[in-house]
Amino acid sequence: MADALVSIVLERLTSVVEQQIHEQVSLVPGVESEIQSLKSTLRSVRDVLEDAERRKVKEKSVQGWLERLKDMAYEMMDVLDEWSIAIFQFQMEGVENASTSKTKVSFCMPSPFIRFKQVASERTDFNFVSSRSEERPQRLITTSAIDISEVYGRDMDEKIILDHLLGKMRQEKSGLYIVSIFGTGGMGKTTLARLAYNHRKVKTHFDERIWVCVSDPFEPARIFRDIVEIIQKASPNLHNLEALQQKVQTCVSGKKFLLVLDDVWTEDNQLWEQLKNTLHCGAAGSRILATTRKESVVKMMRTTYKHPLGELSLEQSRALFHQIAFSEREKKEELKEIAEKIADKCKGLPLAIKTLGNLLRIKNSEEEWKYVLNSEVWQLDEFERDISPALLLSYYDLPPAIQRCFSFCAVFPKASVIERDELIKLWMAQSYLKSDGSKEMEMIGRTYFEYLAARSFFQDFEKDTDGNIIRCKMHDIVHDFAQFLTQNECFIVEVDNQQMESIDLSFKKIRHITLVV
Repeated sequence: MADALVSIVLERLTSVVEQQIHEQVSLVPGVESEIQSLKSTLRSVRDVLEDAERRKVKEKSVQGWLERLKDMAYEMMDVLDEWSIAIFQFQMEGVENASTSKTKVSFCMPSPFIRFKQVASERTDFNFVSSRSEERPQRLITTSAIDISEVYGRDMDEKIILDHLLGKMRQEKSGLYIVSIFGTGGMGKTTLARLAYNHRKVKTHFDERIWVCVSDPFEPARIFRDIVEIIQKASPNLHNLEALQQKVQTCVSGKKFLLVLDDVWTEDNQLWEQLKNTLHCGAAGSRILATTRKESVVKMMRTTYKHPLGELSLEQSRALFHQIAFSEREKKEELKEIAEKIADKCKGLPLAIKTLGNLLRIKNSEEEWKYVLNSEVWQLDEFERDISPALLLSYYDLPPAIQRCFSFCAVFPKASVIERDELIKLWMAQSYLKSDGSKEMEMIGRTYFEYLAARSFFQDFEKDTDGNIIRCKMHDIVHDFAQFLTQNECFIVEVDNQQMESIDLSFKKIRHITLVV
């Protein structure tokens, strides 16, 4: 992310200098030479950032240096905005005697620029390795291969879940029948739940099917609104909790329903009981299917049947990895053994296998495959616990321009449907896309979008009649990863209309905010 910011500052700084020359506006004496010196510093810093980004996950001092560098880069962007506006104002007002003299823009060297150079000078303390990856993305493969089978090696899991949903496992008993799928993030819980939800027998068995992404925090009022909106195909204009509960009861009363609660985190029994008690009026045979990463949540819900979703077997992992990594070419003998070792490192996690399979699908040399196999990222306990090493490896392989586009996606709430064209416009608004003269920014944005989709950073694709992806979602693990990359920079807040006036957003480092009303 720091690489992306420094690149943007360098581009903007060059643009402002070119603009002031074009507009015949000069800076105060000495500032222009300082700017040239700053540009040189920016290039030198950019050359070591790839090494710095890789080392920050193990070295806290490097992480702190990068944070300070990012703070200064953001402040410099603010100053450059002010400079651009000042030049634009001179242009609009008109410059008298422009042919004989240049008007001075009374800016001294701004303090963020000076502080940036001070922070930048600290890079020598870390002995970074200088390198510079190519900004232009590699040749894109066609996106058809992205739609590798969503479910692999889960036939028995699917059968068991279906049997419990359709009432084949035991006699009905009083109270809601709750089925919980739990397991590590990236294991395929949501995919399995979606498979059951969309099964033809399930569609005909239930009067109503409702899918709600819960995530964190667990808010009964929001869940109630989602239930009503899905059943009635219209959003309820209600804010009182009691009124919402009554509306839900009216909608499900006497009906056999399936309610999927995806990604449950809360262990608050009171909140859960508030939801469960509202749904008791459904007909016999109604089901709640929940997915969660925490077994403690399963116990809190007093689950009728809990289904632990384990990792894929060694054979299944290797088969899935081979299916993706070698989907468009013959298997090279020298890569087959490396492929099996990489698949084994994914520890049976389907998301990790798909991510690395898609990464290596366009890598041809044995050295590139060995680099992934032997990366020190696999040794990081922090990422084994919270973030898949496969995502970090795939992210590092992205060109910096696409890295910054991906990390920006942290502004979307979890489980959001992302409109491709809207996302590209947001990238454009942030100056993340730069036309090279041969392509419009929109086309470059589509190339970046497809590149991320091909690397498994997006999923759940909706396509137009020509097969182009127009909408997608992010896996919750991928979303967590984007938030990890932009911690303290992106902020999402959900509020009711009544809270709008009192909300406090006085965060010093927040650069992007999403307000969900």
